[in-house]
Amino acid sequence: MKMSNKTYDTLKWIAQYLLPAAGTLYFALAGIWNLPYGEQVVGTITAVDTFLGVLLGISAASYNKDTK
Repeated sequence: MKMSNKTYDTLKWIAQYLLPAAGTLYFALAGIWNLPYGEQVVGTITAVDTFLGVLLGISAASYNKDTK
């Protein structure tokens, strides 16, 4: 799986910063304000983040293999 550097960097930022921060924020606010489905929302965000991390890992491995 190959992608441009810009796409890779954007997805990496989303996976490393945006999704974990959004999950943490929603989980904290759900507890404070009794927002619905806190565990389900955070579980979904975590699943998407894990999937994205795997795709990025495959892309990085493919890139590193090609550059050697």
